[in-house]
Amino acid sequence: METFPAVIPYRHGEESALISRAGVSDVVVKLVTDDGLVGWGESCMNCDTATTLAAVEAMRPFVLGRSPWQTEAIARDVFVYGGWQWEAMTGAFAFAGIDMALWDLCGKAAGQPLSHLFGGPVRESVEYFYYLSWGDPDSLRAQCAEGLARGHSVFYFKAGVDFDAELAMLKVVRDALGSGPRLRVDPNQAWPFAEALRNVAQMHAAVGLDFVEAPTKGGRHANWRELTRMTGVPVCANEFLWTEADAARVITEHAVDHMGFSPYFVGSLRRWHTLCHMAASADILVHKHTHGEFGIAAAACHHILLTLPNLARGSQQTHQLLAHDILTQPLPIVDSAHWGVIDRPGLGIEVDEAALRDASARWRRDGDFRPYGDRFPVT
Repeated sequence: METFPAVIPYRHGEESALISRAGVSDVVVKLVTDDGLVGWGESCMNCDTATTLAAVEAMRPFVLGRSPWQTEAIARDVFVYGGWQWEAMTGAFAFAGIDMALWDLCGKAAGQPLSHLFGGPVRESVEYFYYLSWGDPDSLRAQCAEGLARGHSVFYFKAGVDFDAELAMLKVVRDALGSGPRLRVDPNQAWPFAEALRNVAQMHAAVGLDFVEAPTKGGRHANWRELTRMTGVPVCANEFLWTEADAARVITEHAVDHMGFSPYFVGSLRRWHTLCHMAASADILVHKHTHGEFGIAAAACHHILLTLPNLARGSQQTHQLLAHDILTQPLPIVDSAHWGVIDRPGLGIEVDEAALRDASARWRRDGDFRPYGDRFPVT
């Protein structure tokens, strides 16, 4: 087992009410079996890469000497005997990378794409959204033109900082897109309930919203249902899907019409896959959420998305923002809205180890791309 804390810059920054980020900082996990198979995984960083790295390294005793086909036993031992059930969110973010690498090994050992181990594809491709960045009217129009040229029909816009400015930008976006493409807004829980009602209603009247993601503080399910009833705009849960129990509660209470989450939230591909199917039984649509990711995590999640019966259009991606990746071949979503079936064994990607080691050396030299950017400068 090798671990590589690494950073990849964005071509331009990501700004919202919650984050100010100039790139992605993650931990890549490499597992090698005694017969020479190599499995790759990626542990997402949400707060601090060194913390994620320390958690991954603490899980090493539960991984070495085991069969990759023991994914559930390894997960149990990590969270129960390793004590990570008491730090469940950090544990989930860290273990998700180990879990991906184990599944990559299983797929390669079986000679099958990862999607085949989860029931097989039920669609030929997955559609991803176009991530709009704040800007002046000319910049927004150029972004919309680029997204449309790439085939995107779902566009995503961060909000929650300055409502009047955001509404003005959304009007430019809708004018540039025309009436057809779907437009989603994510204020990252910035609005109190009464303010959310007013803001969502005004935005919907002005530009027509497909849904609003995390409009208010998570966990207040009655507020989410009431917002949809009063505005006609579906709510997508995100920030309150941090554990299996959280996600299960949202589903059983049918608190929302959409869920945007990922393996990082619940610790493994199998758990995420199970919860997505549980959501399907409640007629809730799902899509993949991203905290910012390299191509390894994107590929692992894509395999699962191919298999889901209740997948919404416009899963999240930030590959359009990455300056480069750590793969030998770029992913289709770098310049396209659609990504088809992967037919190679395991994750079906090849890691460029030289590029990975360069990205890791940059992390050791320069540190993280902090989620808060320069909002809290060191004095």
